Amino acid sequence: MLKRICKGVFFVLAKKRRLIVRIGILIGFVATIIYVLYSSIFNNDNGMVSRGDQAPDFQLQTLDGKTVRLSDYRGQGVFLNFWATYCPPCKEEMPYMQNQYEKFKDKGVTILAVDVGEPKLTVEKFVKRYGLTFPILLDEKEEVIDLYGVGPIPVTFLIDKNGKVVDRITASLTEEDIEKYMTQIMP
Repeated sequence: MLKRICKGVFFVLAKKRRLIVRIGILIGFVATIIYVLYSSIFNNDNGMVSRGDQAPDFQLQTLDGKTVRLSDYRGQGVFLNFWATYCPPCKEEMPYMQNQYEKFKDKGVTILAVDVGEPKLTVEKFVKRYGLTFPILLDEKEEVIDLYGVGPIPVTFLIDKNGKVVDRITASLTEEDIEKYMTQIMP
């Protein structure tokens, strides 16, 4: 009889212990969700460059070793595109960007295409295969992508002649989209 009572008490205590552990896990999960929501809503200082911000200046090397700063293009519209050779949407956009670059380069709009984290040789082969003539910048240490708060690529920033970010586009672009955006930043 005592054995049965002890088993019953042990069973009840084990059940309570499991309940306490489950409640603790649930409280931790809810607290995490509340923290994430609070951070994303009220803490907008996450390093992400957005519409209306002054575009942070940076300095990168081109494929031919020339040093380029974003501020070198003050007075022009800049179509700043972050991309990589392994990115399927990026590959699709490049010919469209080349076509629109040819159309807009004499109208005060340029393209700066920032390759993120790839070796120079890989990028050179890609540029040659696609016949790209706009400036290709190498962000091998991924400093500029971090400066702009870029996550998944492609990401494009439309920057006006005064260096203000007109828009941040996080989707794949059609040729019509690129033409519309380049018209939008034409000085």
